Amino acid sequence: MRTRETGQPGQGAGDVPSRRPLVLAALAGFAVGGGVFGLLWALSGVHAEALQDARDACAALDRVGAIPDTTRSGASRSLTTMSAGQLHRMTAARELSAAAAEVDPAYQPLADHIDGVSRMVFSLHFNDLSGQRHLAQAEQQCARL
Repeated sequence: MRTRETGQPGQGAGDVPSRRPLVLAALAGFAVGGGVFGLLWALSGVHAEALQDARDACAALDRVGAIPDTTRSGASRSLTTMSAGQLHRMTAARELSAAAAEVDPAYQPLADHIDGVSRMVFSLHFNDLSGQRHLAQAEQQCARL
């Protein structure tokens, strides 16, 4: 501001304080608040997508159909096959659960169990106790989603 007497910058009797710091502070607060709001909004969508991926993985696992369990005594140990569609659904379940776990680590146990089931299915070793345990755990976790 310029003084009335000299026309030079300075504080005179009729000078009004500058609003520039107040305006700059308001703009900075708006920018920071908008950034935080945007970040929270973006992150909330990511976790919702992870939940949807986990649910879709469970749906794909369910669509695989009955997976033979030849671990019981007296069960037929003959080679059991699965259709190409079942194998594709098993792959989809494994990939979707891995995608969910990548975004949200809370879904890592589900991804691990579905991966264990897929290894059993693709090897056609339905008498694998570990694979059958993974199947039971994956079904339990899917029921909780």
